[in-house]
This record gives sequence, structure tokens and C-alpha cells, in this order.
Amino acid sequence: MAALQRRIPRPRDLAPLLTLKPRERDATARRLARAHSIWDLRRIAKRRTPTGPFDYAEGAADAEIGIRRSREAFEDLELRPGILRDVSMTDTSTSVLGANAALPFGTAPTGFTRMMHSAGELAVAAAAERAGIPFSLSTLGTTSIEKVAAAAPTARKWFQLYLWKDRDLSLQLVANAKAAGYEALLVTVDVPVAGNRLRDKRNGMTIPPQLTMKTFIDASYRWQWWFDFLTTEPYSFAFDTSGQGSTSDVVRRLSDPTVTFEDLAWLRAAWDGPMLIKGIQTVRDAQRVIDHGADGVVVSNHGGRQLDRAPVPLHLLPEVVDAVGERGTIMLDTGIMRGADIVAALALGADFTLVGRAFLYGLMAGGEAGVSRAIEILASEIQGTMKLLGVTTVNELNRDHVRLMSRRAVVPPT
Repeated sequence: MAALQRRIPRPRDLAPLLTLKPRERDATARRLARAHSIWDLRRIAKRRTPTGPFDYAEGAADAEIGIRRSREAFEDLELRPGILRDVSMTDTSTSVLGANAALPFGTAPTGFTRMMHSAGELAVAAAAERAGIPFSLSTLGTTSIEKVAAAAPTARKWFQLYLWKDRDLSLQLVANAKAAGYEALLVTVDVPVAGNRLRDKRNGMTIPPQLTMKTFIDASYRWQWWFDFLTTEPYSFAFDTSGQGSTSDVVRRLSDPTVTFEDLAWLRAAWDGPMLIKGIQTVRDAQRVIDHGADGVVVSNHGGRQLDRAPVPLHLLPEVVDAVGERGTIMLDTGIMRGADIVAALALGADFTLVGRAFLYGLMAGGEAGVSRAIEILASEIQGTMKLLGVTTVNELNRDHVRLMSRRAVVPPT
């Protein structure tokens, strides 16, 4: 065995090892710099956000089987790289709904967003505007259509609408969105009733939160959230005049279980821009909404928050693409936590994707800066995955790059 040749270390050899990294003065920047994945942002968010708001953002319906399966679908798939390609330059931009997006994803519409962090929708819209990606405002958002438009004037803004029992309210919201420059309408159709969200029931989620002894104990080491909550404008909804309804109560009072495909006609007449139907979970329904005037679909099971054990969007995606891909835009929503998930969805035929919980974790972890960090992480992962697959543009992605598999059952070949 060869003996090691030893020597006494010289000061110039040790100096680089003893150089301390400059300390970032901003505490939020320090936290976010340590986040290298969306899951890292989640861990920070959980420490800094009271249980009720955190569980509202993260939770799903009943046993939460649906969201677990949706994420497992991304975990189980196989990415198939091509080698010896020149990937020195990679373009992550794409065209969606007639305009460019710097990245192949936008922010999904989320309700009660200021409950997660007081900056709420304004922070998300500003981060999306800066990143060059679309921002979606929910009907259940905690910032008005007009305030978001004023805060992010150059952002691509989409408005998500529920078909309420109060049709006049629905039409007024559509008119307001149109007047404020929102370019697309996302009509969510999978909420005839509220999903059975057990975390919210157990946490007593109401607006404003009900302060119990458990609430104060839970808040004792999350003072920043409470300081922001108590020193900023109270959040409420124009249609929730009492401001005291639980999240399920709001949906129950306003959602309409009598809505049918024929009801899309009056909405189509009221909105002359792109209209996509969100909540598509069967091929037949995808075909029918296109037949009734929709410009596209969002394949989604509402993040697992409505019908538990609903179809897994990623598994359904190729069938929808084959059935309606030439007739409209196809987006995928639910379960995305990594840039590779987005790349896989695009390879399977999606034109675009929507990301919800991932940016909410960033918001809870660090406000607007946290949302920007979430976007940066996903953008970096998308670019890295594309390079490793051997593609330089989004349009080069195809089904040869992905093989769907499942730990639970055989997934039909794509």
C-alpha cells in the first residue's frame, strides 16, 4: 500500500477554507437563501404560519388521498433523456392564449390568500409580473379585481369565476374583470358543493379567525403573522357581508348545484376573451365544454380539495390531449411541486400548467420575496431538466421524453 506523503499546511492553503461567508442582514433573505426546493419553502412556511391558515393552503378533502395520488403520479413517472445534444442555450418561454410567457406555468387562482400572508394577492401578482408569467385571481381572493390590476398593471392577469346562484353577481364580476384588463376567464365547474375539508373543520376556520386558547398558544412563536394580520386592512369579500362565514359556508351559500353545460352559453355571451373551463376530470366532459364554446380546458381535480380519490390529472392528460388537443388550449393543474413535474406535463401534451400550493408555500415563507423564490426554484429546475433531457425549447418536448408508471395500477401507454 502506498504511503501518504504528508506536509505541514501553509497559511495560504488554509486561508480560503477559513473565509466566512458575508452575513445577509435581511432575515427574510437569509431564510429564503436556504430554500433550494419547494419542499424547503414548505418547511419554512410551516414554522412561520399558524396552523389554521397553513392547513387551509395545504389541506385537501376527506382522507386527502386524491392529492397524494396526484403527487405520486409525478414521482412515479420516468423521464427519458436524449444525450449528445447541444443544450448550451435553453429557452423556457412559451406562447399561451395568444401571448408570450417567460415560463411554462402561471399562478393558479387561490382563495383567502391574504390569510396565508397579509401581502396576499398583491405580492403574488407583483412576483408574477416581474417573472413574466400569468397571474390568476380567484373569485374567493381577498383583494379586489381593481386593486390587483392597479398594483400589477403590466402583468398578464386571468380571472377565475365560480358559477354562483346569484347570476347577477357572476356577471358583475365578469364585467369588472373585463374593465380592469383581465385577458382570460377560468371558469371553475367542480364545486356544486364544498368539499369535505376536515382540516378546516378541525381548525374552526372562519373569517376572521376565532381566537381560542389554542389559537394564542399556536401564535406564540409566530408573532410576525399576527402583527401583520392585526396592523393591515381586514380582509373580507364583497359577497360575504357578515364576514363571519366559514370557508365551507361561503361556498355553500354561493355555489349552484343546478349548473349544466347549457349554462355556459350565457357566460360565453358575456365574455369575449379566452374562456377555459377548470375542473375537467373526464375526456367526455373536456369534449363537451369545447362543444359549448370554451376555448380550452384545465385538467384539474381542484388540488384534491373537492372529490377525494378523483382522477389523477397527470394520468388523464394524454387522453384529453388526444381527444381535444387540436380544438383548444389544454392546461394541467394539481400536484406540481418541482420543475420536472411541469416539464413532464408539457411532454405529455399540456400547453401550459398552473401552480398553486408551491407559490403559497413561498408566500407564507417570505411574502412577495418568497413567491419570487418559488418561481426562481421552479424556473431553475425546468431549465435543468430540459438540458438533461436534451431539449432546448419547450416545443421540443414530446411523449418520447416521458413514460407514465404507477405504483398502484398499470397506466395505459401514451
